[in-house]
Amino acid sequence: MNLINLVEVQILGDERGHLNVLEANRNIPFDIRRVYYLTGTQPGVARGFHAHKELEQMAVCVAGSCRMIMDDGRRSEEVILDSPAKVLHVGKMVWHEMHDFTEDCVLLVLANDYYDESDYIRSYEQFLQAVGSA
Repeated sequence: MNLINLVEVQILGDERGHLNVLEANRNIPFDIRRVYYLTGTQPGVARGFHAHKELEQMAVCVAGSCRMIMDDGRRSEEVILDSPAKVLHVGKMVWHEMHDFTEDCVLLVLANDYYDESDYIRSYEQFLQAVGSA
């Protein structure tokens, strides 16, 4: 299983600019129930450091860039999100971290469900136990 799964984004445009298209149950593999975005992340600050038991997400830097680390408990892979055309699928039970935010980074996240704190695994040791790698 690849940890870095980028979806194809339909890009429409002309001399006026571009329209990047994301559609639920087409290039987004789920119904979208929640949308949020990270802005103003200070230099040197990392985010994430958790996994979700059931939640699936899509992450895209609509401005700027950041580095995403994806970890399934056996191996980790990373990708630089530096284009609105790079949309990363963050599956359930994948530990994820975001690093190296540029000053202008806007990280947009689409989720298949509403916020539920009980869905989070915030301890890496508990995550490893849950995936059978501890």
